[in-house]
Amino acid sequence: MVTHYKNTWLFYSLATLIPWSFWFIAGYLSHLDDSYMDLVSVLGFIGLLSPVIIAFWLISKNAELKKDVLKRFFNFSSIKPIYFLLALCLMPFSILFAQAISLLFGYSASQFVITGSYTFSSGVFPVLFLLIAAPIIEELAWHSYATDALRNKFNLLNTSLIFALFWGIWHIPLSSINHYYQSNMIETGWVHGVNFLVSIFPFVIIMNWLYYKTGRNIIIPIIFHITAGYFNEIFATDPDSKIIQTLLLILFASWLVWRERSFFFERHYY
Repeated sequence: MVTHYKNTWLFYSLATLIPWSFWFIAGYLSHLDDSYMDLVSVLGFIGLLSPVIIAFWLISKNAELKKDVLKRFFNFSSIKPIYFLLALCLMPFSILFAQAISLLFGYSASQFVITGSYTFSSGVFPVLFLLIAAPIIEELAWHSYATDALRNKFNLLNTSLIFALFWGIWHIPLSSINHYYQSNMIETGWVHGVNFLVSIFPFVIIMNWLYYKTGRNIIIPIIFHITAGYFNEIFATDPDSKIIQTLLLILFASWLVWRERSFFFERHYY
């Protein structure tokens, strides 16, 4: 069924240009006056919604794709429990382990405090809402259409690396929006901005491994993405600990690729 996801260039072109248009306008307005922030948040949300609208539009044009996507929301019976456990626990464990390692380098144990506050603002939308809604909206695009459109042309490793590159570039305009996560992160230092982009690569490799190991179930990457954003935000994590987390994810992703070489390198579909 992966072979039916054919409009790769159309999807990725539209899913880049349309959100970028809204986000660059939002970024410009966010630096003019705080009175524009409600409009900025609405423009930001429209940009976020754009890829899933494009994906569903492409899917709606093909009856087989509609059946395939619907089926993949409910194919839980054949999924091994270990993959649910990893989707739920891997990202929370990685940030907690990274914080624990940071203690060896003199960083504060206060990182483990659940702050009850967030490192960014989101205008008219509550931050908690975006921490949950954004991963759902994104993965409804990325794992209903986008990933399989690449998998139709490449092996799993190359699919993941190409998508990670796209996803990193896709996020760049968000750094222009005042008070947004990416903007605040860059203000802490360029190294943390680079770390965010680098971290996307092992994150996508692991997420796509889970996705194809669970029969292309769409809920699994949604869970994985939500836990990543939520648990990286609720603690008083030092930005340098997120660099340690990226290194841990790189080690785990590298081990996965080595351990399941045929799964990542062969061209057969799942």
